[in-house]
Amino acid sequence: MNKKVNFQDLGKIDYKKCWDFQEELFAEILAVKSSNKKKNKTVETKNNLIFCEHPHVYTLGKSGDEKNLLVNEDYLKSRGATFHKINRGGDITYHGPGQLVGYPILDLDNFFTDIHKYLRFLEEAVILTLKEYGLESERSPGETGVWFDVGTPKARKICALGVKSSRWVTMHGFAFNINSDLSYFGNIIPCGIIDKSVTSLQKELGKEMDMREVKNKVKSHLIELFEMEII
Repeated sequence: MNKKVNFQDLGKIDYKKCWDFQEELFAEILAVKSSNKKKNKTVETKNNLIFCEHPHVYTLGKSGDEKNLLVNEDYLKSRGATFHKINRGGDITYHGPGQLVGYPILDLDNFFTDIHKYLRFLEEAVILTLKEYGLESERSPGETGVWFDVGTPKARKICALGVKSSRWVTMHGFAFNINSDLSYFGNIIPCGIIDKSVTSLQKELGKEMDMREVKNKVKSHLIELFEMEII
């Protein structure tokens, strides 16, 4: 199994441009797997981990309801935001500056073939990062992502998940609110969940956070959990 992972921090990048890049990497891994099967070969597949931030954008997963976008296209333009229907699981979410978006394009045959374990590891990397800042977060039964005060009126989400997988190859990933402008979440019903709010690391700690520092902590926990070798 090849646990080497090519890590790239793309900085701020247009959502569609990054989606196309993901699709290229995803297709490349699937092509190698298909060729191996046809020719009975064992050519190693490549693994990738992308970190980035996006300009203001709303994305709707294939199982999502467009009614969860509460504003029209003209209003989105007035806020400098765009909207995309995409091929991940989950409903609607927001990406924007100050939010760490992580896209692991991994061949899980190189790690473990368990999509639920995969999702839990993504959540755990964020949970462990928050613990380093003295914050106790948790999972919400029946829902993905990372939350505070689950089961109370104060329940709020700090990290959303939405992934796609095919033949154990993953794409899309997680969105961790660090210094996010939370007003943009007011234009949607986040993840289709009506009775819970969203938060950010900045809001929880009452100060603007060092994005590079937080990114390094998340990356470190992902490396440890997946036993990755970063290249």
